[in-house]
Amino acid sequence: MRYREALGSASCPNCGGPIAIGGMSFDEAEKQLIIEIAVAAMEELIKMAQMGEPLWMPSLDGNTNVFNEDEYIRTFPRVAPKPNNHFKCEASRESPVVIMNHINLVEILMDGNQWSTVFSGIVSRVMTLEVLSTGVAGNYNGALQAMTAEFQVPSPLVPTRESYYVRYCKQQADGTWVVVDDSLDTLRPNPAPRSCQRRPSGCLIQEMPNGYSKVTWVEHVNVDELGVHNLYKQLVNSGNAFGAKQWVATLDRQCERLASSLASNIPTGDVGVITNQEGRKSILKLAKRMVISFYAGVSASTTHTWTTLSRTGADDVRVMTRKSVDDPSRPPGIVLSAATSFWLPVPPKRVFEFLRDENSRNEWDILSNGVIVQEMVHITNGRDTGNCVSSANSSQSNMLILQESCTDQTASFVIYVPVDIVAMNVVLNGSDPDYVALLPSGFAILPDEGGMGDSGSGGSLLTVAFQILVDSAPTAKLSLGSVATPIFLVYSNLTYKHMQDSR
Repeated sequence: MRYREALGSASCPNCGGPIAIGGMSFDEAEKQLIIEIAVAAMEELIKMAQMGEPLWMPSLDGNTNVFNEDEYIRTFPRVAPKPNNHFKCEASRESPVVIMNHINLVEILMDGNQWSTVFSGIVSRVMTLEVLSTGVAGNYNGALQAMTAEFQVPSPLVPTRESYYVRYCKQQADGTWVVVDDSLDTLRPNPAPRSCQRRPSGCLIQEMPNGYSKVTWVEHVNVDELGVHNLYKQLVNSGNAFGAKQWVATLDRQCERLASSLASNIPTGDVGVITNQEGRKSILKLAKRMVISFYAGVSASTTHTWTTLSRTGADDVRVMTRKSVDDPSRPPGIVLSAATSFWLPVPPKRVFEFLRDENSRNEWDILSNGVIVQEMVHITNGRDTGNCVSSANSSQSNMLILQESCTDQTASFVIYVPVDIVAMNVVLNGSDPDYVALLPSGFAILPDEGGMGDSGSGGSLLTVAFQILVDSAPTAKLSLGSVATPIFLVYSNLTYKHMQDSR
């Protein structure tokens, strides 16, 4: 399918290799129990997606639905008890219309590679443990698989949520497709409960005219929120950090991006040196890999071992080293990642516009050496003018800066990487960009409010993350100097905290 081609060859965000099938096997009794769990979960999800009051009560501002946990327990008596007192319930529901055919959307949700690629900002790690059924008629109708995944917020200060669950897909009599997840923790109890127990969660997908789909998304978990930094507690406790609004905003943005990459003609909004469609597709593919690599290097996934270089409060910097060997997507050697998160008394929209604008890049980017950069390529890939991929010159004559900026009502990102000008010219001519080695850096901007309100108000939770090659030899020892270099880069970039005084 064209969507599969546009997504490219997806990789595990953390390991850089193909997403694995776990090889777990279940006996017949366990398989029968998994089927029963999946069928009951689908029935529950459909009801939760369609019910109104008193299960879902309107919020005070009327913009969202508030979950009534007491009514849920009364309505669904099969509810499993929470693992311990540290676990709390989070539930949310959203119903957008997105630019994607319903069949393609089902395929993305049921294919672990595609799913983790589209939702790379939320899914930090995924593994399909066993496919119990591939469905009938080759279209995932009746497909059933056991999975494990970690879900993230783009900050090293928020622990990821690990879940073990079944995913079940079924087309209903009225043509609606339903994809549901439900916890398998009761199947093989773990002495140490996972941080996140999925209750029936997922979406109902209805076909709409002109290739659109209406998606009703329900996100429902019991979760242990211990370990969340004070800076992010309000956002996490509100349910907005991991809730349905986050999922559907990401889906909507990615649907726009995919539609842009599949465009048969170069849109009028594109400017620069791209003269052919193949070159446009190649640079969008390279940018997508850059974004996935950034997300993988900034979260608090259990596959990461962060070391904290403490200063004060939220200005602590987390550093992590990784060896890059035989991976054409990264330069070989010792890679160091440095990330820090802090609060800014500046609205998210203003922070985003300042960071993405090439005219203000010299105010924060040490690579520019104080010189104003010039945009050479600009590719629009969404309704918002801030959603675009661009390439600009740098102070170094042999390098260009590849950048993707994206924004929605829940989050904004500015992600960039220096690319050798010879390699970039090859990509612009339409060649496969997979061989181009990348170490992206960038910014994740979240609203500081518990509610996802108007992005033009309130303050911002900002994560700054850098990756740097500290030695080209994978066996090299890490020196204090090599640690100090990216930390210097991080704190040099914090100067824009004072941008409200300089504007």
